[in-house]
Amino acid sequence: MTTDNPFYAPSDLPYQLPPFERIEIDHYLPAFERGMAEQRAEVEAIAADPAQPTFDNTLVALERSGRTLQRVSAAFFTVTSADTNPRLQEIEAEVVPRLSAHTDAIMLDPGLYRRIRDLYERRDALGLDAESAWLLERYHVEFVRAGAELSEEQHVRLREINAELAALATDYGNLVRDEMKASAVAVGSEAELDGLPADAIAAAAVAARDRGLDGQFVLNLVLPTGQAPLAALRDRALRERLHTASVTRGSRGDANDTTGLALRIVRLRAERARLLGYEHHAAYNISDNTARSVPAVEEMLAKLVPAAMANAAAEADDLQAAIDAEAGAFTLQPWDWAYYTERIRRERYAIDEAELRPYFELERVLRDGVFYAAGELYGVRFEERPQLRAYHPDARVFEVFDRDGGPLGLYVGDFFTRESKRGGAWANALVAQSGLFGTAPVAVNNLNVNRAPDGEPTLLTLDEVRTLFHEFGHALHTLFSRVYFPKFAGTRVPRDFVEYPSQVNEVWMLWPEVLEHYALHHVTGERLPQDVVDRLQAAEQFNKGFATTEYLAATLLDLAWHTLSVEDAAAVEDVMAFEAEALARAGVATPFVPPRYRTPYFAHIFSGAAYSAGYYSYIWSEVLDADTVDWLTERGGLRRDSGDAFRDGLLAKGGSADAMEVYRTFRGRDPLIEPLLKRRGLTGDVAA
Repeated sequence: MTTDNPFYAPSDLPYQLPPFERIEIDHYLPAFERGMAEQRAEVEAIAADPAQPTFDNTLVALERSGRTLQRVSAAFFTVTSADTNPRLQEIEAEVVPRLSAHTDAIMLDPGLYRRIRDLYERRDALGLDAESAWLLERYHVEFVRAGAELSEEQHVRLREINAELAALATDYGNLVRDEMKASAVAVGSEAELDGLPADAIAAAAVAARDRGLDGQFVLNLVLPTGQAPLAALRDRALRERLHTASVTRGSRGDANDTTGLALRIVRLRAERARLLGYEHHAAYNISDNTARSVPAVEEMLAKLVPAAMANAAAEADDLQAAIDAEAGAFTLQPWDWAYYTERIRRERYAIDEAELRPYFELERVLRDGVFYAAGELYGVRFEERPQLRAYHPDARVFEVFDRDGGPLGLYVGDFFTRESKRGGAWANALVAQSGLFGTAPVAVNNLNVNRAPDGEPTLLTLDEVRTLFHEFGHALHTLFSRVYFPKFAGTRVPRDFVEYPSQVNEVWMLWPEVLEHYALHHVTGERLPQDVVDRLQAAEQFNKGFATTEYLAATLLDLAWHTLSVEDAAAVEDVMAFEAEALARAGVATPFVPPRYRTPYFAHIFSGAAYSAGYYSYIWSEVLDADTVDWLTERGGLRRDSGDAFRDGLLAKGGSADAMEVYRTFRGRDPLIEPLLKRRGLTGDVAA
């Protein structure tokens, strides 16, 4: 297995797509071991170089190091997210702490840091170009933030914390996935599913057969609190079962309970932040984002909470009135919200989600919606390459051709849910674009759409259409990258900036020219009627109080956990009681609107560090997004000159310069918050 390991040399497939048909499970661990050993030797050679530090012999050499490790890591973590199994989970549990230790060995190498610091102190005399100067700036910042200036005794404890956090995050993510699958709701008869569209019932039957429950129906859970069938199910008892299964995941005291892991993660992060000189983890994480400080984030959120809560309360009154108009009226509960929201949407705007689904067939949405918009705006073209095999039969490979007709990269789309895939939707890169290595990008999108029975079309909800456009925005960010150093490729930007381009791409979902191109009835071919389109546009702010409140609740819960000091974190004993107190303290506690993610399944912040104290990023990025959409609208929408300006002025830059400076250069000014407030219907009662 070691002499012919596919990871030991660059892939010979187009665009260096990993050769998944030749990769076996037993290739991963030897490749990780060799990759770490190779990079450690490369780094030791850099640190021990007797020559005076130069940009080339230190930073460029660092950028060139670890190629084997990069290849195996990209493939392995793509697979463990999208198609895992017990053996892969065993390898992951073993390798993640070792990778953490490997990173620490590099970032805490005193000889290496001395060379970087020497270059940083002489930076003005080095004559570097802009991207090279930013590379030096970033390396210096990241080494300091990693603890390079701490004592050796502190290094020992830091390594211990990092290794344990890496293992805990892996365990948390695996339990969340397992619990999400285990909490799926089994239904004995089709009669109980009254209200669900026929294709959704068929998908539930397929999900049951996949679990060996022939003759039954299974409602799979998605990662967020809200579950799509709640909007359609007429059986109130089943709605309650489904909602309860969702909100109690991971907190039932069984083998999949994640609350202890979450608390341990919070305590270790608080300890590490103090070790690095910060008040708490949020202060540490946000200081390196575009927001720069916790007060800046809190100030923005405080402006939004009162209006969002007022809008949600008004929406609750409307729902209760609808309930009261029925015989056998009852008091509104959270499992009723989506159902009666849909009823009011139908009455007020004559929009029925179930009636929209036949117009949103997956293949047409992808090719005639998502790909079409990208082609019109950026001049790119997509051709499926079935001969190129990805990591799972469901994962399809498309070659992307640039505006001049030349090759640009690959796009991998993996859209269906399965037992082996984690929840939610995400984007990543299998190969990063880089001028240094001459590599073109390979972008991956994952969704969790229920598969239709064989021979039947897969129909999407409006939210699933939006998710596909959103994740594709990340893919475009990856595909359009034009940087020299791989450290800056594509989406390798600050966490509170990364969602901005993907959120901009959502605008094309309901853009008339795009919508009329893909929203065709899958049976009749009829276009989505214009009056329905008009009503969809008119309903854009409908239920925004709920949507904004559930998001803000999750954001403020994230901050509550990560603004705990070491002592405060140690004092927390009951995780769910702390959550309830935090939501009440933040002013977002309401029985009708639970957080979009609760602590036991908040994978964004506990199964990885990227979004910890960073879930605010979505709305922070939405300020930039809404401002940019105004710019696109003012320029006439889907125009090539606008697409080229956005692509070349922002997307192509990746992380190769200060993110907000890139934005200011592109937009010609700082972003305005008013477009966001208008979009979310928050202009009436926003705090001054």
